[in-house]
Amino acid sequence: MRAPTYSRAVVLALLIGSITVVALALFAGGGSDYTVTARFINAGQIVKGNPVQAGGVPIGSVAKIELTPDGQADLTLSLEKEHSPLPTGTRAAIRQLSQSGITNRFVDLSFPDHRKGAGEIDDGGTIGADATTTQVDLDQVLNALKPETRKALQGLLEDSADSLADEGGEQLGRGIEYLNPGLSTSARLLRELTRERPVLERTLVNGADLVSALSERRESLASLVGTANETTGALARQKGALAESIGLLPPVMRRANTSFVNLRTTLDDLDPLVADAKPVARNLSPLLADARAVAAAARPTLRDLRSAIRRPGKGNDAVEVVRAVPRLADIAVVRKERAISPGGRRVGVGETQGAFPQAAEAFGDATPVIGFARPYSMDFIGWLDDFSSTGGYFDALGGQTRTHVNIAENIYGTPPKTGQFKRCPGGADIVLPDRSNVLSAEEQDRLGCTEQHRAVR
Repeated sequence: MRAPTYSRAVVLALLIGSITVVALALFAGGGSDYTVTARFINAGQIVKGNPVQAGGVPIGSVAKIELTPDGQADLTLSLEKEHSPLPTGTRAAIRQLSQSGITNRFVDLSFPDHRKGAGEIDDGGTIGADATTTQVDLDQVLNALKPETRKALQGLLEDSADSLADEGGEQLGRGIEYLNPGLSTSARLLRELTRERPVLERTLVNGADLVSALSERRESLASLVGTANETTGALARQKGALAESIGLLPPVMRRANTSFVNLRTTLDDLDPLVADAKPVARNLSPLLADARAVAAAARPTLRDLRSAIRRPGKGNDAVEVVRAVPRLADIAVVRKERAISPGGRRVGVGETQGAFPQAAEAFGDATPVIGFARPYSMDFIGWLDDFSSTGGYFDALGGQTRTHVNIAENIYGTPPKTGQFKRCPGGADIVLPDRSNVLSAEEQDRLGCTEQHRAVR
C-alpha cells in the first residue's frame, strides 16, 4: 500500500513544480521591476490591467489605481524593462480606442523632443498632474450643456438623420468621396506642422501675444473697425466712379510702365551728374549753414512783409491795392470804348485798342526814325558830355570858367573847312587804317550824309 502513496506524492510534487515554473514564466519572466506613478485629475474610467502605450506600441500596463487625499487619482504604471527608465519630461494622457466599451481606455506616454540629453525618472517616481491629461468623455461635454441646449442638439441630430435618409445619404457619400483628396492633403499639412513643431509653437505664442495686444487696444480697434465700415460704405456709395476708375487703371498703368522704363534710362544718365555733384555738395555745406543763418535773421522781415501783403482789415494791404487797380488785361489788350480827361474834363476817343497793341504799332512806325538816329548815338553822347561841363574850377577866390579853341581840323596842316552841313556819324574822327568807320554809298544815301564832309582825314 505504501508504493502507490509514494507515487502519488511524486506526481503531486511534479504538478506543483510545473505550476510554479509556469507562473514564474508568466509573471516573473514577462514582468517588470520598474514602476512609475502618474497623477491624474480623475482616472477617466481606467481599470487595472489597461495597457500603457508609447507611439502606439504597448510598453506596459496599469498595475494599481489609488485615490489621493485631494480627490485625484494615482495610476501606478508597470513598464517593461527595455522601455525603462522614462526620461524626465515624459507626459501621460488617458486615451480611448473607440466610443464603445468601458475598458477600451489606455495610458499614452509621450517623450520630450531631446530624450537623450534629458534626465531619468527613478523607479517608483512620479509624473505630476501638470504633465498629465485626463480623457474628456462625451457625457461630460453633454452634461455641461443646459437642458434647452441639449434639447436643441437632440433636434439637430434628428434633423440630420432625416436629411441623410434616402438621397441625402448618397449625396453625403459622394461629398465624402470628393473630400478625400482634401483630407489627405490636410494630413500631409499636419505632418509638416508636427515636423516643424518649434516653429509652430513660436507662431502660436506670437499669435497669442498679438491677440493680447489687440485686446489691450480694443477701444482703438473698435474705432478702427467703425472707421473702416464708414470708409467701405462711402466706397460702396461711389461704386460707379470706382468702377470707372478701375476701368481707366489699365491704360494708366501701361503709360506708367513706359514712364518707369524711360525713368530708368534717365536715372542712368543722371549717374554722371550725381557723381560730379558730390564734391560740389560737400562745398555747399558752409553755404547752407550761412543760408540757415540768413533765413533765421530774415524771419522778422518776412513776418512784416506778410503783414504788408495781407493784413486783416479793409484797405490796408498790398493785395487790396492790387485789386483796386484796373485790370492789366483791360488796359493792355482789350479793344473797347475809351476816354481821356485833359484838365479833368472827360472826352471820348472812340473804340481804341489796348496799350500793348498801340505800343507795338508805334514802335513799328518809329523803326525808321530809330534806325536813322542809332548811328548818331555816340556823337550825341559825346555832345552831352561836352555840354555838361564848362571847364570851370574853384579856388580860394571863387569860381572860374575857361574856354578853349579846337583846332583839330588844322593839326595836319589843312586850312579850315567850310560848308560842311552833312557830316556822317563819326565824321569828327580820322579815318582808320582798315576804313571800318567809313560808310558806304548806300549808307550815306540812307542817312543823308556826305563822307567828304569828314572833319579830318
